[in-house]
Amino acid sequence: MHFFHFSPAVTSFTSPVAFPPLAQSTVYSAFPQTGQTYGLPPFGAMWPGIKTETGLPEAPSGGQPGFLSFSTAYTSTQPGQLHYSYPSQGKLQPLPVSQDDALSLCANRIFLWDLDETIIIFHSLLTGSYAQKFGKDPATVLNLGLQMEELIFELADTHLFFNDLEECDQVHVEDVASDDNGQDLSNYNFLADGFNGPSGGGASGASTGVQGGVEWMRKLAFRYRRLKEIYNSYKGNVGGLLSPIKRELLLRLQSEIENVTDTWLSTALKSLLLIQSRGKCMNVLVTTTQLVPALAKVLLYGLGDVFPIENIYSATKIGKESCFERIVSRFGKKVTYVVIGDGRDEEFAAKQHNMPFWRISTHGDLVSLHQALELEFL
Repeated sequence: MHFFHFSPAVTSFTSPVAFPPLAQSTVYSAFPQTGQTYGLPPFGAMWPGIKTETGLPEAPSGGQPGFLSFSTAYTSTQPGQLHYSYPSQGKLQPLPVSQDDALSLCANRIFLWDLDETIIIFHSLLTGSYAQKFGKDPATVLNLGLQMEELIFELADTHLFFNDLEECDQVHVEDVASDDNGQDLSNYNFLADGFNGPSGGGASGASTGVQGGVEWMRKLAFRYRRLKEIYNSYKGNVGGLLSPIKRELLLRLQSEIENVTDTWLSTALKSLLLIQSRGKCMNVLVTTTQLVPALAKVLLYGLGDVFPIENIYSATKIGKESCFERIVSRFGKKVTYVVIGDGRDEEFAAKQHNMPFWRISTHGDLVSLHQALELEFL
């Protein structure tokens, strides 16, 4: 029995099929451009963030994180929506970065995304809350959620070592890399290395054979290295990991979930891709799902090309506040961070780190987010 910890979020899928351009729905209220009181510096301008009624102020020469503020005058389709204002006052110094972080050195704005019920709709399909909230047929919605859940676990177990790693969950794919001796894994037999054997693969009584010992940690590191290789190889073609029947099932589920959720994923993708296209902005995923099933969800919902595996964090073990602290340590205090999510966990973590928080509760929130990005308020 797997204990799968889901974070509220919305179902996203990226697959061999491309979603058609999103048409503006008349159901959603238009983004209020007149009298908008955002204090966010326009993209690329890092200024102290003083509100202005006449326009966006000029950026001074100093590269400061600035104050990121959202006014409660902002209108949303959700009653009582709050957009918090927290001045960026990060105290953590950036840690030495690896080659994987080379591109991040020029990033000046990082968007920290929740997954479930923010980008994708998944958990609420299983609980029935989505059907109830948006007036969908409960049985249909639940069936779609259960089928997608089965695909997630099948991918995680078959190709992503979840049977081995479920009890050895990590926050980040590189967390045990220091235990990897770098040996060639081309012909390595993961099924026969005794990782889950009585003594973890070592000789009886040997210190290297017990869980947490040198030998066992090396085998654990091998699995995370291979996991990273598989993710990078199939992030744009998850169908290559599935049988023909399962590929057809995935395509059908993607289409039907997108339909029943009124193109929720496609709407979220518009913002993700816009951020990605900017060059000096970055998308980072922080989810309360365990790392391995989270990676399976990202692949199956077609988000692999949006989130490099180095930019995916699982908060299952340490919570979102600690995850945010790790991210600030990695990228530094001079970066502007914006948190996007639907839950109290990320809202509280954002407040603790003085980061602005954009709540996602309805389709209208996603539409407004994209429009704010287009207008360079974010």
